[in-house]
Amino acid sequence: MAVTQKSVLASVPTRLFIGGVWRDASSGGMFEVHDPATGGVLTSVADGSVADGAAALDAAVAAQEEWARSAPRDRGEMLRAAYELVIERTDELALLMTLEMGKPLGEARGEVVYAAEFFRWFSEEAVRVHGRYAVAPNGVTRLVTMKQPVGPTLMITPWNFPLAMGTRKIGPALAAGCTMVVKPAHETPLSMLALARILEEVGVPAGVVNVVTTSTSGAVCEPIIRDRRLRKLTFTGSTAVGKVLVEQSAEQLLRLSMELGGNAPFIVFEDADVDAAVDGAMLAKMRNIGEACTAANRFYVHESVAAEFTDKLAARMRALTVGKGTKKGVDVGPLITAKARAGVDELVQDALSRGAKALVGGGAAEGRGFFYEPTVLADVPIDARCFTEEIFGPVAPVCTFTSEKDVIAQANSTEYGLVGYVFTKDNARVLRVAEALEFGMIGINTGIVSNPAAPFGGVKHSGYGREGGFEGIEEYLETKYVGIAL
Repeated sequence: MAVTQKSVLASVPTRLFIGGVWRDASSGGMFEVHDPATGGVLTSVADGSVADGAAALDAAVAAQEEWARSAPRDRGEMLRAAYELVIERTDELALLMTLEMGKPLGEARGEVVYAAEFFRWFSEEAVRVHGRYAVAPNGVTRLVTMKQPVGPTLMITPWNFPLAMGTRKIGPALAAGCTMVVKPAHETPLSMLALARILEEVGVPAGVVNVVTTSTSGAVCEPIIRDRRLRKLTFTGSTAVGKVLVEQSAEQLLRLSMELGGNAPFIVFEDADVDAAVDGAMLAKMRNIGEACTAANRFYVHESVAAEFTDKLAARMRALTVGKGTKKGVDVGPLITAKARAGVDELVQDALSRGAKALVGGGAAEGRGFFYEPTVLADVPIDARCFTEEIFGPVAPVCTFTSEKDVIAQANSTEYGLVGYVFTKDNARVLRVAEALEFGMIGINTGIVSNPAAPFGGVKHSGYGREGGFEGIEEYLETKYVGIAL
């Protein structure tokens, strides 16, 4: 059977998922989900209230003890089954994602596979949670440590990777034995609702995963965060919102995982393979239409290769096709909202007013939807706002540098510290620069760092905690020490 917009939208749940039951919002309210490529309404979903959030936490708390006692192998097998079902439904999930978020279908399919890999990775980690046994230095007692699930968790996920940011949190939590309340972004709730259906189908017990969609995130989430029964909060989103959540979490001293904003430098040294650097730049900048916290935000190119790099990057950007993500041949979809597009344009116009030159693009694309032209800005002064603020769009601002010491200082001159990209053939420089850059992740001669087997996260105002890798499951485990006298 062909996968169509009509069939996909008809199959996705539109109600809240609480305690294993699909139910209407307590108020009966609904809110609309829009297609950013047209501005039109795709469907409406339940608009959860404070009461619904409380009910979801009640369900998670009620299910916690039994889920924590479940066999690690059983938890792993459920995650493995969920991985296989997500892969089986790649086309449906990809189309759903493109409709609600805008990214081209090819990218959406890539995200589905990436999202599924978190379930596969943590299905294997579920049975590898270890403690230790040791003799005390004085020989009198024995020291035993054990790892136990943190407990009920609130997960707040963003709109830009609506499936993968869910599985990156849900996978380790399930593997560790934690129950959860998931609050997806109101712009893109459909992917998470479809994922909840899959988890239900593979046998995750009632109350372990609860999903509350709402148009009033702050009002619904704050009472959950302040509830003494909640034990962990994990959030992916802006630094500004993250700071508010951290303040709220202090009341209950919650365990936190905060994956916040970014301002990634992309450094091209004089010895770099320029063509490879341009390839990397296209990946680092244009993945997800530039709407990614890992997106290259500031391009620092050595003056000796700047002209070649910038000309080739502009040519690549000029060749991209902008349009609705469901259409064949489209490379760049719409931004998520009109407000987001206006914000991107504001940064571009600021740079132009300060003397930057638009080699390609430089404005909103014509027609319906929230499209913005792929843009390359040359001769950007370092005091331009696009060098200090997260762009979150298809805009590449470029400036030049002359020395390694100066470019490291420029790269580090930001409150953010998520990811940096470096292109060079000098292995000694690789180590020097990687050690000197103040970021949680460094990409060397590559434009992509995300990998389910690697720890994802930042420093400074980009947050704390790590998702993925061996470290990912530790975020959902507490260490208990038992001293045994002989």
